[in-house]
Amino acid sequence: MLPEAMELVIVTPTRQLVRTRTKEVTLPGANGYLGVLPGHAPLMTELGIGELTFQGATKSEPLSVIRGFAEVLPDRVTVLAETAELAAEIDLARAEEAKARAEKRLAAGDPDIDWDRATVALQRALIRIQVARKYRGVPANSR
Repeated sequence: MLPEAMELVIVTPTRQLVRTRTKEVTLPGANGYLGVLPGHAPLMTELGIGELTFQGATKSEPLSVIRGFAEVLPDRVTVLAETAELAAEIDLARAEEAKARAEKRLAAGDPDIDWDRATVALQRALIRIQVARKYRGVPANSR
């Protein structure tokens, strides 16, 4: 018989963000999003940059996740993220400033720019803005 819920643990190198029981987890995989339900086949996956959501007994809050790994077992999902932030912790103004800086860097056309680093900085700022706005109920096109 399949379990009705699974344990979700989300950690970064500096702290544990979440430890809860959940009925569903959606992870930003390196090649797209992955949905996990209790009883899922075991797997290891690389994480990309995106929004992690879960459905628990209480209202759950989305997180921004920046790279890492996830281990999925039938009764547990463990996320080891390089960086992760709960939506309530995201400073929206700071994220929008980071987005503007990254866009300016990319648009400058400087041949010495580290394109990979600048692109990741832009992706990180965009997902932080998306998660924070979604949590706060701010429309995506407003500033």
